[in-house]
Amino acid sequence: MTASTLELALTYEHAKIRELAAPAQEPESSRPDRRHETDWFYAIAAQHLAAAEDILLPHVRRLPDGRVLVTTYVGNARQLERSLRFLKARQYGDSRVIHLHPDHVWRVVERLLTEHELLEAEYSRMLGQEMDSDHVSSLTEELLSAEEVAPTRAHPFSPHTGTAGRLAHRMWRIADNAWDSAEGRVVPTKYHVHPKRDSALSHYLRGTPIDEDQG
Repeated sequence: MTASTLELALTYEHAKIRELAAPAQEPESSRPDRRHETDWFYAIAAQHLAAAEDILLPHVRRLPDGRVLVTTYVGNARQLERSLRFLKARQYGDSRVIHLHPDHVWRVVERLLTEHELLEAEYSRMLGQEMDSDHVSSLTEELLSAEEVAPTRAHPFSPHTGTAGRLAHRMWRIADNAWDSAEGRVVPTKYHVHPKRDSALSHYLRGTPIDEDQG
């Protein structure tokens, strides 16, 4: 069965997040001049999680056993968000997490990222079977657009779903922007050079060839 635009776009998104994670795991990333590599990975991953909760999970909830599927997703997202916060806190020298070894933090992040990718792959496949192609394409566009205005930090203890979750994400985006500016934190702001805007989504939707050098 041919993969839907949502499946293809999420596969690409997962790959780009992994690419951003790679330099952030190098020992040299702890240097002040390399701190932006962790910031970039953290911000993109946080935005992806929040957008998926706002856009995908309402549709997932309507699937058979949808409530269980959503609960599983949110459980993974909360754990991953906590790990991302530990990652950032350690990068910035927070004394509360300085005892955590970077390798241990990254092992947890890697494990949770893998679980997250498997969940989204399965959920997007299920949505593709339940929805027509136009609806799936529209949902994919909504997801990538939502990522651009999602919070740039992880908030594991805030509401994640429903109206409360969407409102929390909007409020945190405003707060995150303020804190990012105050800390001088490097986060994505110009999306035409951002991996999501360099994504293959437009090619998937229009059937145009993808540049071999892209990505």
